[in-house]
Amino acid sequence: MIAGVSKVVIEVDDQARALEFWTEMLGFELHQDSTSGTERWIEVSTPDRGLTLVLAPRQRARSSASDALPTSNVFFFCDDLAETYDELRSRGVTFPQPPVELSFGWWSMFEDREGNRFALHPRRTT
Repeated sequence: MIAGVSKVVIEVDDQARALEFWTEMLGFELHQDSTSGTERWIEVSTPDRGLTLVLAPRQRARSSASDALPTSNVFFFCDDLAETYDELRSRGVTFPQPPVELSFGWWSMFEDREGNRFALHPRRTT
């Protein structure tokens, strides 16, 4: 049986720039940075090591989506959305969608330096 998700691949244009964004701005930890020939494999993990992102070179055109929607299927959660929003903005993270309450609950959207947009929502306490 499947026990969980081990890694999620995020396509990036510049692996070094993406590594800096995820570690220095979002507080992820470098898990692996290795090369094989001309290819570089970079993994970063959330501080709780619950999720590992692979920062892979972009292989295809960036998906198009409305400016009001994420371009990634990855949704991150936090304990306090307003606090996380303020903290990440102070670090220079761009939020095309500040926190807003919709019919399904509170959410926000941030963007990495590669133009990928990710959803951010509070952890459910129910």
